[in-house]
Amino acid sequence: MREALASSLNTPAVRALMLLDGDEFLERLKLLGFTGIERDAAYYGYAMALGSLDVSLYELVGAYRALANLGRYTPLSAIKKTGPPAVQALSPQASFIITDILSDRAARSRTFGLENALATPYFAAVKTGTSKDMRDNWCLGFSQRYTVGVWVGNFSGEPMWNVSGVSGAAPVWVETMDYLVRGSLPPKPPAELVRRKTCRQGGRCRNEWYLKGTEPNGPSQLARQHAHTRISYPPRGTTLALDPDIPAAHQQVVFSASPAQANLSWQLDGHRLGPADASGRLAWQLKAGQHRLKLIDRRGQVLDTVEFRVKL
Repeated sequence: MREALASSLNTPAVRALMLLDGDEFLERLKLLGFTGIERDAAYYGYAMALGSLDVSLYELVGAYRALANLGRYTPLSAIKKTGPPAVQALSPQASFIITDILSDRAARSRTFGLENALATPYFAAVKTGTSKDMRDNWCLGFSQRYTVGVWVGNFSGEPMWNVSGVSGAAPVWVETMDYLVRGSLPPKPPAELVRRKTCRQGGRCRNEWYLKGTEPNGPSQLARQHAHTRISYPPRGTTLALDPDIPAAHQQVVFSASPAQANLSWQLDGHRLGPADASGRLAWQLKAGQHRLKLIDRRGQVLDTVEFRVKL
């Protein structure tokens, strides 16, 4: 989830929405101040996860401001005044975890690289986005004190060409934050969160935040020793999507096997891709179409086969 959110991957966003009740999702958006929602979830479909709803920059800034305030939403005001009490639109724990992800430079490197337009020398949580047909691009983010939103587009509503959230809105956002922020520190975690070292299949580990009681215990060492090596990613039947907003060279999938063993290799559509690394992994640049992936051991035996699809 961390890499998917930070790197703006579309398919995981749609899958996450499929796990939720669509109408409850819309009600949550209304709590965050989005006023243009006039139909039910069946009308909007899963494209809600990809930006099919009509929203304004003003509304987006208000929602990101709620994230910065650990889920507490209050309407924006042009002047300081006493307004209605804050609504707890999101839990403090969920807000903190999202903030931690959106400020994670390493997590977004899969799509944007470590050195990118969103990298700052101070704490800031930030997300870019591009609407349908490239008509709008956005950059929203916050420090402990300031929330800044930037929209780039044509007032006529005409599509733009070769302009994304990273190349259009992000540079403006960074310059604004550089002016406002000096030495911004990350927020302190709320109660009921715990941090655990979590190792992905293939061996890469990182510290992740969990709601207390949901942290994984992991499989036993004995189970790992007796497990058969299989393709752990992508799962069978996976559908991946090419994103026109992301440079083609950065749109890769990492094939992985678990548990890893020596001298594994990968074969795609009958062609040898190359050897797996010590963790059983190999990166492959996405190409549209239906694909068959095979995992081969050192004796040339096929250990596992999966089929997946890449759509435009």
